[in-house]
Amino acid sequence: MIREILKMGDPRLLRIAQPVEHFEKPELQALVQDMFDTMRDANGAGLAAPQIGVDLQVVIFGFGHNERYPDAPSVPETVLINPIITPNGHNMEEGWEGCLSMPGLRGAVQRFSMIRYRASISPATRSSGSPKVFTRAWCSTSATT
Repeated sequence: MIREILKMGDPRLLRIAQPVEHFEKPELQALVQDMFDTMRDANGAGLAAPQIGVDLQVVIFGFGHNERYPDAPSVPETVLINPIITPNGHNMEEGWEGCLSMPGLRGAVQRFSMIRYRASISPATRSSGSPKVFTRAWCSTSATT
C-alpha cells in the first residue's frame, strides 16, 4: 500500500523514532512492504518509517535505476531495523540530493564516502556491513537518532 509521505514542516517528522521490539509481528512485514511501495511510487532511493508517520527505527533503500540519480550505480534493496550507522573513514564527498519529505528541493550535501552499519533482522540476529553503497540514498531523518 502506498502511504502519504510527510512533508517538511510536519511536526511528526520531529518525533524520535523508537526501536523495533517485536520482529515477528505481521505489521512489521506490512510496514516494510508499504515503505518499498511508497518509495518506488515516489521514485525515491531511500525512506525511513518516520517519513510516513511511523515512529519506528526502520530504514529502507535500494534501486536498480533512479531517474533522480541517473549516474548512481544500482543499490540492492535493503531493510535496516534499529540501525546504527557510523562513518567508515574520514573521506567526505559532496553531491546534489533531495529528500522525499522535501519535494522540489535539492541541494549540495556533504556525506561520508563510506559508512558502516549494524542493524537487527530479528531479536537474536544482527546484520552488519561496510557496503560501498550510494550514500545519497540516506535522507537525514529521525529514524537513526
